[in-house]
Amino acid sequence: MIKSRVTRIERQTPTVVTLFFKWDQKVLPGQFIMVWAPGVGEVPMSLSHTDGEKGITIKSYGPTTEAIIKTKKDEYIFFRGPYGKPFVQSHGKKLIIGGGSGMASLRPLIDMDSYGVISARNKSEILFPSLFSLGKAVIMTDDGTAGKKGYPVDALKEMDLNKFDMIYVCGPEMMLNTVFQYIRDKGCKAEFSLERLMKCGIGVCDSCSISGFQLCRDGPVFDLNTLNNMEEFGRWKLTESGRRVKIGT
Repeated sequence: MIKSRVTRIERQTPTVVTLFFKWDQKVLPGQFIMVWAPGVGEVPMSLSHTDGEKGITIKSYGPTTEAIIKTKKDEYIFFRGPYGKPFVQSHGKKLIIGGGSGMASLRPLIDMDSYGVISARNKSEILFPSLFSLGKAVIMTDDGTAGKKGYPVDALKEMDLNKFDMIYVCGPEMMLNTVFQYIRDKGCKAEFSLERLMKCGIGVCDSCSISGFQLCRDGPVFDLNTLNNMEEFGRWKLTESGRRVKIGT
């Protein structure tokens, strides 16, 4: 287990914060760490900042993330890693499609050649829009409180996807599946970072299994060809107890 002091904290939205810390370790965009809240639990976190000072961008969705968010400057965070297969980085024109806190994993990929589709449930949950050059990001919200009302695929229908050298996607699995179904036959080159229940992060517990693949070891980043062979993608997931249930239930 590694420990590092929090050097600074940035509030991104009313519900999301970024904790920065020093860690002399090479981490590639898309890789993750397992962050431990003593006495509470451990969760996987993609790094939103991978160069120099490292950072994790967190939204509270349970006791462990809530405990991590409450970490103060100069207090320690505890973690292990990095784990997982990163994104294949493209130096050409790229489209970044993020849903909610999924933008944290995609943030290190944003540069001057990046276009974005940023989606969230509402205005208060939109992440990192200012990192895109003027006019290069489309904002979509479920309730229409920012940008356009709708979902990422609605924005894609108004774009020429073939002008992009690579498309990167991260967010809730139902959103990922909708985007996947839309672009799968359009000749695009794309990679998706999946989010699943993960307990060990090293391929032992199999809690993140999907159609024989383990997100912690084989992913969390997968290309279109691999997703085509995942029958459970967008359909089934495992619960804490290991029970297989339909996504959305």
